Amino acid sequence: MEDFANFNGGKKNTDGKKEDFMKEAASAAARYNGKNENELVGEIYARAAEGKKNGTLSNQEIDAFYRQIAPMLDGAKRKKLQKIVEKLKSI
Repeated sequence: MEDFANFNGGKKNTDGKKEDFMKEAASAAARYNGKNENELVGEIYARAAEGKKNGTLSNQEIDAFYRQIAPMLDGAKRKKLQKIVEKLKSI
């Protein structure tokens, strides 16, 4: 997942092959390894805001991202992610 446009939450690609969500998540985790929470949140926000502004990221895709990630977070982090989602959807 280089950006939100490439995130598919394990859905089938157009060529019909099933994406391995865990492999995709592990790759993203490795890329952000060593970053603190503020850096990570800032990177997520910046990439998503760019996608919203250039028309490659829809509110439905933001919601899908939230539904995939939220179950892996504790209550406080889920609440932070929800606030980010709300801000992004208003762009």
